[in-house]
Amino acid sequence: MYTHPVKPLPYGSGLLGPPDQNLVALRRRVQRLLTAALIATNVIGALVVVGLAALLMPAPGMSGDLVRVTAIAVPVYVVSAVVAGTLWGTGGALRTLRWAAEGRRPTDAERTASLRVPLRLTMVQAVLWGLATLVFGGLAALVQPAVVLTELLVVAFAAVVVCAIAYLFGEFALRPYAALALAGTTPPRPVTGGVNLRMLLFWCLGTGVPVAGLVVTAVLAWVRGDVSTTKLAVSVIALGLVVLCFGLLVTVFTARAVVNPITSVQNALARVRAGDFTVEIPVYDGTELGLLQAGFNGMAAGLAERERLRDLFGRHVGHEVAVEAMRTATELGGTVRTVSVLFVDLVGSTALAASRPPEEVVDLLNRFFTVVVDEVGRHHGLVNKFVGDAALAVFGAPAPLGDHATCALAAGRAIARRLAAEVSDGPAGIGVATGDAVAGNVGDPRRFEYTVIGDPVNEAARLTELAKNAPARLPASWTAVESATETEAAQWVANDQVTLRGRSRPTTLASPKS
Repeated sequence: MYTHPVKPLPYGSGLLGPPDQNLVALRRRVQRLLTAALIATNVIGALVVVGLAALLMPAPGMSGDLVRVTAIAVPVYVVSAVVAGTLWGTGGALRTLRWAAEGRRPTDAERTASLRVPLRLTMVQAVLWGLATLVFGGLAALVQPAVVLTELLVVAFAAVVVCAIAYLFGEFALRPYAALALAGTTPPRPVTGGVNLRMLLFWCLGTGVPVAGLVVTAVLAWVRGDVSTTKLAVSVIALGLVVLCFGLLVTVFTARAVVNPITSVQNALARVRAGDFTVEIPVYDGTELGLLQAGFNGMAAGLAERERLRDLFGRHVGHEVAVEAMRTATELGGTVRTVSVLFVDLVGSTALAASRPPEEVVDLLNRFFTVVVDEVGRHHGLVNKFVGDAALAVFGAPAPLGDHATCALAAGRAIARRLAAEVSDGPAGIGVATGDAVAGNVGDPRRFEYTVIGDPVNEAARLTELAKNAPARLPASWTAVESATETEAAQWVANDQVTLRGRSRPTTLASPKS
């Protein structure tokens, strides 16, 4: 079983909770995150406005009246924006996600709308800060007209910052809902603009806007002509520091937004390499990265199905035959090999079927075959086929086995011992023979099976007929004993020669000593 030293976070952050959280808890968690993001972005925007207006723009100083008006207007507007954003933005987002609260799968339209909720929240912020630009520009026009252009540029600068951060936080907070929307489906194309749009947004926030601020500062200083060198230097240095700080912050956001989905795929790939084909990662990204996550889930599901079919195939024909089939594809024919064959047949099965309920007969057969399969596998053999209440096991094919006779004889003794102890109500006859046989695929390219054909198979079957009346119920050909190791051969004793039915040559019988 696969174990991972560090449990990966399903959505890239512990703030988003586990994938199996109930829908009520998920709604509350996301609502808190969106509200916190709304407050944080507007506070950041307000600080940007105040900082730029007071320190950065090379313009005439703000008059006392404008400072007082701004000190009152900024908090009032931030609170108003938070309330309006909560009712309009967050409330609207949760209404869009109503399908999740109802516990049902979204329609295609609902899925698309859900994945575009971060963009909708960004548009809400754009409207609110567009109004802020008009409000603060109007106040400046009434109180101190000389700084109107500066105020408009400062608030517009802050609006871009707020909108970009709102989009990033919104996309982060809504990952669980994106995972629910994309569960069991693969979007045919990115529905949120793709990685290109996201990278462009990051560039605008971390580089484009601050550098634009530097350009505007230089233009204003050049147009006015009365800006001191010290004031201009302070403005440029401050904006340069903003570029560095915001650039670092945005780079971190960029890395997390891109790396988290890739990391989830990387961790899942490690589990697949370790043999865990049941892994499924939440698809929470609406860009090409989400397509990557969904593609991995499809691949893992295909591998799981393939592994299940291979397991079923191996159970039906045996693991060795399955490996041989994959190696030789649909090639018909066989090769001559020296093998040992073990044939085991339940005694009196016809009478049992007539005198017992079918359920009891099936239970008896299952217990009987469990012992046979267990011991044949333990001794490196292959149960080639079940024939009614009998089983044919081969040692030395399809995989070569140097001591096949030793393994077959030891398996026969172990089966006889266990059947007597565990399936006492189902006595069986066992025969073991060694010789040359043809092993390979027989049938038609559309339907064939791996089998062993030759004298040792017939001999083992006839020995099984004798075994039903033999005391030990385990006759073997002396040829098999002579082919075994000295240790195994010492467990057997030679008996009479018998000409088996359908054979012209006599067979020297052997039986276990005890």
